[in-house]
Amino acid sequence: MRSGVGRKLFFLLPAALFAVLITAFAMGLNHDPSLLPSALINRPAPNFTLPGLYDPAKGLARADFGRGVTLVNFFASWCAPCREEQPALMTLARQPGITLDGIAYKDKPDNARRFLDDLGDPYRRIGVDQDGTTAINFGVYGVPETYVVDGTGHIRYRHVGPLSEQDVDYKILPLIARIAGEAGKPRTAQE
Repeated sequence: MRSGVGRKLFFLLPAALFAVLITAFAMGLNHDPSLLPSALINRPAPNFTLPGLYDPAKGLARADFGRGVTLVNFFASWCAPCREEQPALMTLARQPGITLDGIAYKDKPDNARRFLDDLGDPYRRIGVDQDGTTAINFGVYGVPETYVVDGTGHIRYRHVGPLSEQDVDYKILPLIARIAGEAGKPRTAQE
């Protein structure tokens, strides 16, 4: 009698493990990879100073934030999804009141310039992060990534992966409008 129960358990164990693996896989398929958490949301953007892409003296620094909402986009010429998002970035750059700054991540300046010459340059300023230190300080997982920084220099949103026109219309622009509305309100003691 005992051997019959043991034999059944021996055959049921692999089936149970297989069911657990299938469940875990199915849950992973429903996970949105662009929703990676960021410890910097609602915290000040990291301090950095980068040389400029076209003129090293005209780079990008943390001190450049703070005059309204700024979108900071990490990109690279070798990044295929960066090419994909370029039309959405060009659309954003045409929006009034939006500042879009770029950070060329671990890219050769000549390649980054050629990339922007071919696809269009939507950026006000472009910093060169050749060693990736600034990206690490922002918590970048990979390019492209875009951060929304408010007028106080705090990171309010992080978008992982290429921006699409839908992301711009349904996530980025409404968030910028909300931040602009909050900027006009006085802060209370609770905030």
